[in-house]
Amino acid sequence: MTATPRIFGISGWKNSGKTGLAVRLVAEFTRRGYRISTIKHAHHDFDIDKVGADSYRHREAGAHEVTIVSGTRYAIMHELRGAPEPSFAEILARIAPCDLVLIEGYKREPIPKIEARRLEAKSREPLAPTDPHIVAIAADHPVTGTDLPVFDLDDTMAITDFVTRVTGLPPLSPATA
Repeated sequence: MTATPRIFGISGWKNSGKTGLAVRLVAEFTRRGYRISTIKHAHHDFDIDKVGADSYRHREAGAHEVTIVSGTRYAIMHELRGAPEPSFAEILARIAPCDLVLIEGYKREPIPKIEARRLEAKSREPLAPTDPHIVAIAADHPVTGTDLPVFDLDDTMAITDFVTRVTGLPPLSPATA
């Protein structure tokens, strides 16, 4: 694991299959022995603690950061309280060392990414023609008119192999796997 992790993104319109693809990739990379982290960008307000929970009450009382710690996990919630959304680089800097960070969303970031496309997506307008950082397309339907590699949206193994090659993720030795 390196201090500067390899990064690969998944872009697409709402309901394009981004989350399903991200989950399958995390599972496959983890099965192969890699340590994977994810960053998901939301375009809306979200909450991860329940109304009435102690952490919720701390946050509602005005805490800048609330950290919840147990024997199985910890989470840090940071309230912006009117401050601007942190940059992608600032969020990436907070990620613990890992082999690969998969990014869901952040359509406009200059990182290598795959475009997810589904017939049921909110928009069918292709992102690839106007984003030079899209290096492949994963779709649930035939895609023509592109020189980019095209994968079936559900072909997790082939997409995992592709991401491994594009990011230069080194093979794991039996001792580290």
